[in-house]
Amino acid sequence: MKSSTAFALTAGGLLAGSALIGRSIRRRRALDFHGQSALITGGSRGLGLLIARELGRLGAHVTIAARDEDELARALEDLRSCGIEASSLIADVSASADATRAVEAVIADRGRLDILVNNAGIITVGPLEHMTPADFSEAMAVHFWGPLHTMGVAVPHMRANGGGRIVNISSVGGRVGVPHLAPYCASKFALTGLSRSARAELLRDRIYVTTVCPGLMRTGSPFNAWFKGQHRLEFAWFAISGSAPILTIDGARAAARIVDATKHGDAEVFVSWPSRVAVMADALVPSFMSFVTDMANRLLPSAGAPNGDKARRGWQSTSRWAPSFLTRLSERPAARNNEVPAGPAVH
Repeated sequence: MKSSTAFALTAGGLLAGSALIGRSIRRRRALDFHGQSALITGGSRGLGLLIARELGRLGAHVTIAARDEDELARALEDLRSCGIEASSLIADVSASADATRAVEAVIADRGRLDILVNNAGIITVGPLEHMTPADFSEAMAVHFWGPLHTMGVAVPHMRANGGGRIVNISSVGGRVGVPHLAPYCASKFALTGLSRSARAELLRDRIYVTTVCPGLMRTGSPFNAWFKGQHRLEFAWFAISGSAPILTIDGARAAARIVDATKHGDAEVFVSWPSRVAVMADALVPSFMSFVTDMANRLLPSAGAPNGDKARRGWQSTSRWAPSFLTRLSERPAARNNEVPAGPAVH
């Protein structure tokens, strides 16, 4: 009895001591963002814009990169109206030349790149039967090859400057398979592997790579996702899920947590408790998680819709279910975060 008590006390002491040491190391890694140069890909709307606002609020000069010139102009005006030092550049990170040019342009303009946030993303929702090899190729180009190319240029520069921060926005879908999101999950799994491997190799150079695995966030992104199969029903479940008050997190809060993890060079951040629980459950009881995802898949719209292989944007897939009172929590941030297109109205 005494030996077991002594063991428990020793183990508890070791755990407490490890936690204190970990906190001390984390504090020493803290980065002052004032005067730092940050590049955020996919920074013209949604989570990317929210991260740009948070980094800018803390004193960094932010450069946002995206494909759409009009979106970039609106986002840049938004940032500058908040007193944030910001620049923008047009780039499609799915093209290796653009991804490389974006990093080189920031270094040439600012003289340095301290923080790289690989946030650019694409979501195509629908049954696997309606997904084509092109859907997988596009997701891989944006989520995997884009970050690989930006990191390829950023790392030698950061190494020469004595360190830096790289933040790769993966997803809980990069740790747990989610039905009707096969291209997204496949590419995010690849990004997670790249990000975690890069951290292991770059720590010695004081380059801290943070892998972000968020779950559902209220950023307004469903309106710019792509939907296949029964696209109106697919949009409805996706938008309603993205508005659930318990399962989702406010986009601004998510961005603040991501920036705090960036500041301290954390290895990984899950942002919300549902994403952490899902990853832990998948690791500990994979058969149960397989049962859960199977049940979820049975509730989702079936394949075989006419023209189901054609992808449509969220704002092209509205119905009486979405937008509705069930999606209000994601509609409000859509307007705030530049997610609503300037052209066709969302009804």
